[in-house]
Amino acid sequence: MRVELIAVTPFPLVKQGDDIGSLILDALESMGISLEEDDAVVVASTIVSKAEGTFIDLTTVTPSERARTLSSTTGKDPRLCEAILRASKRILKVGPGPIIAETHHGFICASAGIDTSNVAGNNDIVCTLPEDPDRSARTIRATLEETFDTRVAVIVSDTQGRPFRIGALGVSVGLSGIDPVWRYKGEKDLYGYTLNASVIARADEVAAAADLVMGQSNEGIPVVIVRGARYRRSDDPATTYIRDVQNDLFR
Repeated sequence: MRVELIAVTPFPLVKQGDDIGSLILDALESMGISLEEDDAVVVASTIVSKAEGTFIDLTTVTPSERARTLSSTTGKDPRLCEAILRASKRILKVGPGPIIAETHHGFICASAGIDTSNVAGNNDIVCTLPEDPDRSARTIRATLEETFDTRVAVIVSDTQGRPFRIGALGVSVGLSGIDPVWRYKGEKDLYGYTLNASVIARADEVAAAADLVMGQSNEGIPVVIVRGARYRRSDDPATTYIRDVQNDLFR
């Protein structure tokens, strides 16, 4: 088995109103390559948000009393704290430093997924996660499949931390054409033992693999093709990952 990570580059700086699918097609044409059956195309959520215009200009934000309280606890800009509150369904844990929030999508992550890097070159401009990352993934996938007449998957990825480990990694926040999880229940291991409960976060694994190429600073690689990864086809949303509160031991 062989898995390839192909950076889609050069890729232009994305601005509001851009069609991400068309930009990917243009970049692939300049590279002289085509998509192949079951390629997984991983797209950084930041460029999707920029194209869809989910910006917040902090100069227009008036912090609430709660935002000012969060600011004094975390050391964050009170205007950013207000933006985090607006992007959150609820706040779970607070600093000093991080604000762990549940987004309106249901994801639990730092700062409700609000990004301050690689947005606009202006510290007063931040962007939220896409309003509907699964819809964004479906739109991009439709453009790619129509052009190449082959079936692919699209993952909108974000970089998020983990509660009991230092460091962040790529995870999927929007999906189209890939089952979020790979269930091994009923399969046999090397010794013939029938597996009963093994569930692997396959779309997250693919997103994390793409992150090896994307990077986090000035690499300028927001789109990566993951070729050769095994996954099952599905149109289940990325929120399939989220445990319900009754089965979540940490909330």
